[in-house]
Amino acid sequence: MIEHWNIEMEKLVACVQKKPNALCRLICFPWAGGGTSQLAQWGRLFNDSIEVFCIRPPGRETRLGEPFPKDMRSLVNEITSVLLKELKEKPFAFFAHSLGIYVSFAVALHLKEKYGLEPVHLFMSAAHAPNSAAHLALKSTPVPDRKSELLAYVGMLGGNFELPPNEDIRRNIALAFRGDAEVFRTFSFEKADMNSPFSCDVTCFRGSDDKIYDVQGWQELTNGVISFYELPGDHFYLLKPSNESFLIKHITTCIENADL
Repeated sequence: MIEHWNIEMEKLVACVQKKPNALCRLICFPWAGGGTSQLAQWGRLFNDSIEVFCIRPPGRETRLGEPFPKDMRSLVNEITSVLLKELKEKPFAFFAHSLGIYVSFAVALHLKEKYGLEPVHLFMSAAHAPNSAAHLALKSTPVPDRKSELLAYVGMLGGNFELPPNEDIRRNIALAFRGDAEVFRTFSFEKADMNSPFSCDVTCFRGSDDKIYDVQGWQELTNGVISFYELPGDHFYLLKPSNESFLIKHITTCIENADL
């Protein structure tokens, strides 16, 4: 019998298909301004060995009325405290796209340092390694207030991003993007202070038409195996059904081959 989720879990996590007998959970972190509508649906595409949780930060969807986190530490503390029981319960992996990578990385660091917990695999999509010069340059770029300038900022991330025609939806997405980008700017990581923080394998994905990301930095962050894959498309290549299918199959293979 599936436990009734508590209120905090219902707020934070979208799980469209609960799989109590799954061997592993895949925790998905959406891109800046994004919600759970795309990645949460992966729960229906994976087999019964993988249960998908998609993180829903404050400021969107059912959390639209909540204030955005004041900094990365606040968001990390919410995610880890709410999910800790589940993360201790069975193996887990992380998938994150674009600026969501830095949330997932900060959560993974916190779990490792405070609780000795580590993902069995990190799947990182379309972003610079957090110990790279390119990441620092992006973080130092001010987040604009005007909507037109905000779209230009999104373009810097490499995406062909079009806001929907509905003005309310456009405003909410723009506000969520700005809130997420401000949280990202408070994320800090100093590789010089530690040895490789992780031992798990890391897989990096990117679109062929997207900018060239400084992904090699990931090799300094784990003692595990690093793999790189380029799929056809732009910054949001993962929304193409053929690419989505590839990601589902590849992630499944990696998790099932992990030492669970």
